[in-house]
Amino acid sequence: MAKTATHAGTSFHLITDNGDELLKALGTTLEPDLLVHALTHRSFAHENPGLPNNERLEFLGDAVLELVVTETIYTEHPDFPEGHLAKMRAKAVSEDSLSAIARTKLNLGPFILLGNGESDQGGANKNSILCDTVEALLGATFVAHGIDEARRVVHRLVDDTLAEVATEGPALDWKTSLTVLSHKLNIAEPTYRMEVGGVESQPVFVAHVILEDGTDVAQAEGPSKRKAQLAAAEVAYNRLSAQR
Repeated sequence: MAKTATHAGTSFHLITDNGDELLKALGTTLEPDLLVHALTHRSFAHENPGLPNNERLEFLGDAVLELVVTETIYTEHPDFPEGHLAKMRAKAVSEDSLSAIARTKLNLGPFILLGNGESDQGGANKNSILCDTVEALLGATFVAHGIDEARRVVHRLVDDTLAEVATEGPALDWKTSLTVLSHKLNIAEPTYRMEVGGVESQPVFVAHVILEDGTDVAQAEGPSKRKAQLAAAEVAYNRLSAQR
């Protein structure tokens, strides 16, 4: 489905004519106008004045998602402490996890209504837009059917991810795991030194993990400061673990 439609009416028909495929993957039903609302990125709404964007539905869906994930891991893992449950939830509802669900389970990108500029910049494949749109669809499901149906859809989409993160151990949060490991090794908590390269529109962050004696034990890069630090912490954790 082309994402360069120039007005809301054309895009409405594009969605309503092809939306059954998406709704089948989602596992629920939505009225056409609500489905279009959930798929409307702010860039498209900006180019079509009067058309609401999906940000309010995203806000609602985020809350529904967190509730269902929280109650699920609380019930299924009675022996896990609060801190571990929090890491599991954060990983399961992260941008990376939800964008992967958008791609693999929903094939969502082609359905998102984007403005021409955002579309030209590959917005249909951006993790942030995919993640937000999944949350908007969950919000729309809640509006249309209530919490029980929304809960069922969340389980349909996220249960595989929850099963995976339950087994990840240190990978749930490499920075925290590295801190815990350093305490076990009786060394000071490592610090992070950052560098920024690339171009202004696409910066590349490089994180260095520095030990107390000044040793640069690991380096990694990422599209954000946080992701670079997490990647570097993973490298450092594995190197220090091998020395135990």
